[in-house]
Amino acid sequence: MTSTLYRNGVVHSSADPFAEAILVDDGVVAWLGAEDTAAGLAARADEVVDLDGALVTPGFVDAHVHTLETGLALEAVDLTPGAAPDLPSALDALAAGARALEAADPGGEQVLLAFGWDEHAWPAGRAPHLSELDAATAGRPTLAVRVDGHTALVSSSFAARTGLDRDRAWDGTGVLTGEAYLRARTAAHDVDPARRARAYRQALRLAAARGVVGVHEMSAPHVDTRAGLSELMTLAADPSEPLPHVVAYRGELCESVDDARALHAELPFLTGIGGDLAVDGTIGSRTAAMRSAYADLPYPSASGTSPNGVLHLSADQIATHLVACSQAGLQGGFHVIGDRAMDELVHGLETASGLADAGLVRSGHHRVEHAMLVDAAALAALLLYGVALSIQPGFDTAWGGPDGMYAARLGGPRASSLSPFADLAGAGVPLAFGSDSPARPLDPWQAVRGAISHADPSQRVSARAAFRAHSRGGWRLAGLDHTGAGELRVGAPAHLAVWRAEQLAVQSAPGRLSQWNPEARSGQPLLPDLSPETPAPQCLRTVRDGVVLFDALDA
Repeated sequence: MTSTLYRNGVVHSSADPFAEAILVDDGVVAWLGAEDTAAGLAARADEVVDLDGALVTPGFVDAHVHTLETGLALEAVDLTPGAAPDLPSALDALAAGARALEAADPGGEQVLLAFGWDEHAWPAGRAPHLSELDAATAGRPTLAVRVDGHTALVSSSFAARTGLDRDRAWDGTGVLTGEAYLRARTAAHDVDPARRARAYRQALRLAAARGVVGVHEMSAPHVDTRAGLSELMTLAADPSEPLPHVVAYRGELCESVDDARALHAELPFLTGIGGDLAVDGTIGSRTAAMRSAYADLPYPSASGTSPNGVLHLSADQIATHLVACSQAGLQGGFHVIGDRAMDELVHGLETASGLADAGLVRSGHHRVEHAMLVDAAALAALLLYGVALSIQPGFDTAWGGPDGMYAARLGGPRASSLSPFADLAGAGVPLAFGSDSPARPLDPWQAVRGAISHADPSQRVSARAAFRAHSRGGWRLAGLDHTGAGELRVGAPAHLAVWRAEQLAVQSAPGRLSQWNPEARSGQPLLPDLSPETPAPQCLRTVRDGVVLFDALDA
């Protein structure tokens, strides 16, 4: 291994908030301190980096990523509002994608993939009709996934190929949810090995370019195969091609400890059996299980589905799974969004403590993804059973607020209760931030900014708390914080990122940053100024265990 001295900058470290330089030796932090001391260490370092005022921080951890889909989305048709601001432009983009795919694969069967459409963001307020999709894609099999990843629009040719047009759920609109959607998603992910490997690499390289040193992969049968997860883990561990660390989760329901042990035997690298194991759906697709009906879907709905969303798992199933995982020494976990789904999770935790005992349940260090509606009773249960939360501030940024999609779906009063960041942090619930990429971009600073600027000022957290949730929090949820990961201190793994920021600041109050000056600093580690008008920090270098994953220092 080699050593690198980063000097003449600012180091974000609780161990030494005034540090201006940091020495990395054999993959760990060997020293940090003042610039005048760094001058004496330069001769022993293999590389000396003049930071020129740049900021060194612990690297980010994205605690909820779908790596294969993220990579596939990079090559897919972009239907997000920024790329397709209305329905006609989305159809034009699909037509262009179909033409390009036909040129590369004339007469072939390769599926045209598209990601990110959101009818709420389009003036028309609706998804494309099946006839419009078929006309735009000229018969090419097509799967267009909604921005929330729980609804898709498929072409007639795709439906015919997969037999979905003969499914009871097929209503002729091309819009799929539930089991039919999962079948469509699984079929579309059946890509050739070269494309799969390319998707993994592209996704992890993108993460590294955003200052991310680790990701929690949320694998599940409808997202990727078991073999694919093994391939991803092998790739991430290959020293010849440095990539971010991958923490593996697999969303498969267990009915006994034997199920959990068998899955762990096949996938010995698993940290947990959970993640994309859905108790319910999403608010955007009106499938999140709610206590009360959706405000914009009067009963009976046109599709005949419940106006309160869909509950996929029962409390008994939740309990059995959690006990099985605890007995196998693995984390269990679930996707939970609606308040009715959270009720079912709480009931499941209580049932699990009756099947085994509360101590065993707590020993599993189980986790919940999203957890957007947490009332006082649910908060008490999460604390009692030691459940951690993986949450996505980007959801609130994209769809929160009085004029956002959540308010349209749920009505203002219910929507104002979503994502109670401050309540969760203040109660001491372990938190880790993630993106749910490709549902939201891999953009950790934007997530931090979202958490400090929640639509409800009372639910804003400090920049420091938000940053820790997106760095040390990810290591903590994976049970790896005992290594020192997520902090820059002597002896800790050198997982770090270097940033060029327009301003550095300390926070004067939650949700508000003030420009730093010597009198205001008061021993607080510095962060980039994340005020709304300030440009996002630029990643210059990302380092995992002292090894450079991404480098733009000379760019």
